[in-house]
Parts: sequence; C-alpha cells; structure tokens
Amino acid sequence: MKKLLLLTLIAFCPALLLAQTENKSSNTTAMLPANDIVKNISIAPNTHTFYIFIQKTSLVLTYTSRGPITIFVPVDGGYSDMPTGKFDSLSKPAHIWELTDLVAYHAIAGQLKARDIQKKISKGKGMATFTTLSGGKLFAKIDSNSNIVLIDSNGGKSVINQFDIKQNNGIVHLVSKVLVPKKKLI
Repeated sequence: MKKLLLLTLIAFCPALLLAQTENKSSNTTAMLPANDIVKNISIAPNTHTFYIFIQKTSLVLTYTSRGPITIFVPVDGGYSDMPTGKFDSLSKPAHIWELTDLVAYHAIAGQLKARDIQKKISKGKGMATFTTLSGGKLFAKIDSNSNIVLIDSNGGKSVINQFDIKQNNGIVHLVSKVLVPKKKLI
C-alpha cells in the first residue's frame, strides 16, 4: 500500500508543479491563438493601457484585420518613464493624431518572430532597422544579457520580455517600455 501511495505521489507531483507554473505565467495565459490582437490585448492582465489607447484611435480595424501584423505591446508599468504630463495629454481629444502615431509606431506589417528579429540583427552586424505602421524607424539589437532590445527614434530602449505570442492575425511581443516616435510636424 505504501508503494502504491509513493508511486501515485511521484506520478502526480510533476503535474502539480507544472500546473503551478502555468498559473503563474503572467501575461500570456489569457491570450489565445484563436483570438485577434485586439481581443487578446483586451483580456491580458497587464496590457490594459495599450488596449485603451487602441480603442481611442482609429486603429482597431487595422489590428483586427487579417494581417499578419507584429505588435510590440508595452506592459502597463512601461508608461512610467514617459515625460511628466505626456501620458495624460495623450488621452485628450486634441492629441488623437499623436496617440495614433504612438500606437502605430508599435506595429510592423508582417509576422516577425524573435528568431526573425535576431537574424535581421545578425545580418545588420549587430543592429536591425524596421519600418513601423506609422512610417517611423524602429531599431533592434541584442544586449549583453542576450535580450532583444528595441530602440525608438529618440534613443529610448525597451526590452522584449515575452515574445512570439501567437494571434490569429499576427504576433505579439510584450515589451518593458513605451516606444516613442520622433515628433512629426504637420
């Protein structure tokens, strides 16, 4: 009887450990590959701010389209380094074009997995350049800790914390900071 109990514990303990690990997975547990980018960003626990920004812009249809689209979604804590007042002003109707530019600056046409970014960095001898949906340039490199670091056109840096989150219309990568495009004169 003791042997049977011991065998049962050994058989189920790894499953319990795996279940705990899965429950602790932060941002991707809510994202389902069958959903589009906007749906998944809306249900993920740490992307609420970016979801609100998408809703305020005219980019909902773009991010729910067939795609494929690669999008670098800042986690909610990634807005803390924005200049004082910038975050609040983006939410006002007078700044809709600036907000739209910011949200579109986080996306690239096509499906770009982490290994694709790394290959482009290697081909570029340590630096890759991407054109975003806003028309701005976004740069990528590998840092000393082997992280993929995105560099915006102002020199701001953001690390890809979680990558290759499959969507039915593209790929989401969660990043540590907001990527800010250069200001455009209209």
